[in-house]
Amino acid sequence: MTWHTSKIEISRSAYLNNLTFIRTQLPENVKLSSVVKGNAYGHGIKPFVNIALENQINHFSVFSSEEAWQVFEVLGDRQADIMIMGIVPDEALEWVISNEIQFYVFDLGRLTNAIKAAKKVGKPALIHLELETGMNRTGFTEKELSEAVSLIIENDVYLKVLGACTHFAGAESISNYVRIERQKSRYIELCSSLQDRMRNIQFFHACCSAGIMRYPEMVGDLARIGIMQYGFWPSYETFIEYSSDKLIKTDPLKRIISWKTSIMDIKDVKRGEYIGYGSIYLASKDLKIALVPVGYGNGYSRSLSNVGRVLVGEKRIAVIGRVNMNLIAVDITDVPGTQKGDEVVLIGKQGELEISVASFGDASNQINYELLTRLPDKLPRIIVD
Repeated sequence: MTWHTSKIEISRSAYLNNLTFIRTQLPENVKLSSVVKGNAYGHGIKPFVNIALENQINHFSVFSSEEAWQVFEVLGDRQADIMIMGIVPDEALEWVISNEIQFYVFDLGRLTNAIKAAKKVGKPALIHLELETGMNRTGFTEKELSEAVSLIIENDVYLKVLGACTHFAGAESISNYVRIERQKSRYIELCSSLQDRMRNIQFFHACCSAGIMRYPEMVGDLARIGIMQYGFWPSYETFIEYSSDKLIKTDPLKRIISWKTSIMDIKDVKRGEYIGYGSIYLASKDLKIALVPVGYGNGYSRSLSNVGRVLVGEKRIAVIGRVNMNLIAVDITDVPGTQKGDEVVLIGKQGELEISVASFGDASNQINYELLTRLPDKLPRIIVD
């Protein structure tokens, strides 16, 4: 038996709401690939993939073969495609190919090794050719792509090219507009050249969450949806642009994650006394404080010392003093009736109030993506309605 000091709740109804909205932004013939890298953006691969499958999602994108294995384990007898967008160590290639897991190929070395592994397995490798269009990360340049296609044609028994793809360098910000316009042109040129030599490519894909909202003309055949399915906009700018011509400016997305714990102890502190490690918080009046069993060792950033906020008794209250490895102190002076065991919301709603990931991130100088993916894997993820 394992007891945890906090838990993460994943809302099934909020996810369905987000999925419904996302589908209104995509043409009917576009396949939605659920991006679950980074432990499903901190939400937990196992619970999240399960609720995605319940909602007819049958394509998942991950970064690594290790994440692909996690999704594969969750699937069991259920059918869905898995696509690896990043690293596949050579020693994992045979397992990946034998289980018909798709993966990006972005250099000749990986392509050669995929051919060798496919020969051993006796199945073709299911690959997506990643194209370098200006991100300068991973992807074939024009010259490399020509060599790759020749190698593919020579070994077509061992390779099945399912897709051709790229990734835009910051589609969530207008500041990247010129760069992305150049990427778009380059991608179209490379895809056209590719189609001249290969006629059976099923998926051309370039768009993530920000891409489908800001460059819908580039959606292609498959959309790799990450942050929006979890209820977050890629940036505030993206939401403003979406809602600018809407009569009602409310956010159509709902956060599916909540992070909760409970009060471990309560004590009184006299005026003039310090609280916690060091001398960074001096009580300016008599206080009642609650000790909460979460700290930087549990994913609650030390930078939230003296600036973090939590919800107790449907009130927003302050974190006071230094965030410890496994403990924070919060000021409950103005929350009468508070008792040991009462709920503490670190992220999420309580009554009419909410601690959003965005506000949490602002306080700790972390963006949504970083804060979410830093939530410890060991915290239990519980699906709620």
